[in-house]
Amino acid sequence: MKWLEGKVALITGAGRGIGREEALAMAREGCNLLINDLGTTYEGFGQENVADEVVKDVKKLGVKAIANYDSVANFNKAKGMVDQAVSEFGKLDILVNNAGIMRNRMIFNMSEEEWDSVVGVHLKGTFNMTRHVSAYFRENCKANKKFSGRIINTSSDVGLLGNTGQSNYGTAKAGIAAFTLMMAAELKRYTTVNCLIPIARTRLTTKASTKFAESVKKSDDNEFDLFHPKNFTPMVIYLASDKAKRITGEILRIVGDKVWVYRGWHTVNRIDNNKKAFTPEILAMRLKSELLKGIPKKQEMLSVAGELVKM
Repeated sequence: MKWLEGKVALITGAGRGIGREEALAMAREGCNLLINDLGTTYEGFGQENVADEVVKDVKKLGVKAIANYDSVANFNKAKGMVDQAVSEFGKLDILVNNAGIMRNRMIFNMSEEEWDSVVGVHLKGTFNMTRHVSAYFRENCKANKKFSGRIINTSSDVGLLGNTGQSNYGTAKAGIAAFTLMMAAELKRYTTVNCLIPIARTRLTTKASTKFAESVKKSDDNEFDLFHPKNFTPMVIYLASDKAKRITGEILRIVGDKVWVYRGWHTVNRIDNNKKAFTPEILAMRLKSELLKGIPKKQEMLSVAGELVKM
């Protein structure tokens, strides 16, 4: 029995990179698919029929598949995707929120449109798709108490660790991680909701940053290709399956042969002022010398990939 035999999944941003690898992996496990992708450049411009190509590839693996070219940033189009999947396949079990674009710019040069477009696709797009699929899951759960949906979101270390020149992208990705935690609690009766953080060689990681492109470049042919996007897919298969019915609200980073679990913002030190309000003078004396002394150093986005190569 295949892991996703007879299931139906809707994958956004599935025309290239990680989304495409997710689609191929899920198809191999017997999952029927709606492949959504605008077919744009990594910056969100132009259009190519990449979703049709993925549909052809997954059909060769013995499953049913259809293409969709609508934008996840459009509330009504997002509902249309859910309706299309249910109309075509008779049901929908899994949503993978993967669509994204990137328009890097230092904040003092960033336009309103560059902010809105990136946040719109990543964060609003994740909301739009989750909003409509959760309503569908809820109705199914009412009709069938055994029904349990799956929502898998995609975040980034840019959002959780920070990176210069990517305030729009990073803010959206941080929002997706927070959104995942809230949705896991809010929708626990109807679906699991988890968030994955890949570090992989895709258009977004190689074309948008030359420094990061160097960090994730293909390794020697005789070595394990640490940053190939296909390494990310086993976790997607597992979380989408019935075996993961009790896994929800987790933020997981997957890189090559390694998996980490996150535990969000947490305090690491504290100072007290003996039941008296702090004054600026006291804070000036104690903040650096006591509160910030000896605490763990912040991780940096670019250093993570570099450290992985050395492991």
